[in-house]
Amino acid sequence: MKLNPPLLALAAGAFGIGVTEFAPMGLLPVIASDLGVSIPTAGLLISAYAVGVMLSAPLMTLTTGRVPRRTLLIGLMAIFTIGNLMAALSTSYEMLFVARLLTSLNHGAFFGVGSIVAASLVPENRRAGAVAAMFMGLTIANVVGVPLATWAGDLMGWRAAFWGIALLGVVAMTSLRLTLPDIAAGAGGDVVSELKVLGRAPVVLALALTVLSSTAMFTVFTYISPILQQETQASIGFVTAMLVAYGVGLTFGNWLGGRFADRSVDRTLIVTLASLVALLVAFAAAMPFAAPSAVLIFLWGVASFALVPPLQMRVMAAAADAANLASSVNIGAFNLGNAMGAALGGAVISGGLGYPAIALAGAAAAACGLTLMMLMVRRRRPAMVCGLR
Repeated sequence: MKLNPPLLALAAGAFGIGVTEFAPMGLLPVIASDLGVSIPTAGLLISAYAVGVMLSAPLMTLTTGRVPRRTLLIGLMAIFTIGNLMAALSTSYEMLFVARLLTSLNHGAFFGVGSIVAASLVPENRRAGAVAAMFMGLTIANVVGVPLATWAGDLMGWRAAFWGIALLGVVAMTSLRLTLPDIAAGAGGDVVSELKVLGRAPVVLALALTVLSSTAMFTVFTYISPILQQETQASIGFVTAMLVAYGVGLTFGNWLGGRFADRSVDRTLIVTLASLVALLVAFAAAMPFAAPSAVLIFLWGVASFALVPPLQMRVMAAAADAANLASSVNIGAFNLGNAMGAALGGAVISGGLGYPAIALAGAAAAACGLTLMMLMVRRRRPAMVCGLR
């Protein structure tokens, strides 16, 4: 993609949201210790954010359909900033829990509407790449923002991380105001008709695929810090380095996913899901060993986010006459998978099955996604299973 200031502004917003979504995963042990709760209980902060995204995505999109796109996106980042300020000021687990719910209200609508805006800024044959460019901010957050937040949280306390994230919100609002065109809202269709679109079989199946793919990722990533500390006997420095490696993998995978999805959405999803299954099974076996774990974490990051652009494009195509709503609901589906993954990983820990079993649970979720994808291909083209578009 050529230098595109509006896309960069959208990526800046995605960067801030990415840091606030993923930073608690690196800060989980620090937050749990400071607030006097267990690791699984602290993990519910991640689930709460994810559930908030899932529930608010369609509501925020439907109720703001007539708001000009630039105004809406800036307003959503204002919610983001206020929520992170509240998190930074939290003095109890309950207050932080509420702050995470408030922060989550912006997420689904920002990425949903932002995806549509990003796709409208480029020619039709580069739309998946434009969506990937916006999501690049989310992946770069894992390269720079999340490791930095983990380091700051360990050194200065977890609240310092949220103060910094709130500042990112101010930067994102400014960049959106200065660079994004004044895009008018759509005419606004019938709400009931738009909701009916979500009931179509292709849309439901595409959303289910998103949930399973996200579950596979977050079952493991939610607990990556304690996994590395307990199984790999890693220092905080190694944990931070692995977060960077994972983030670099996400960034590379996001680029690959956008590039290959413009050629073949189906093929990209099948190959990536199969790779994810194999990588997570290998990670379960390699956890005690630092070097193999480092390589697998990077490759796992590549596979995890190579899924995002084709998943988003699949839903947008399946619900073209309600694209804003479907796109936002798909972001909610990502976060439903986030919540399910965090809960699944927590259940594995609470059940005493050990950290390697978390990776196997993630692999099982990816295998379910791969199975669903193959069934979707067969459903659309019974006689051309191998002729993927």
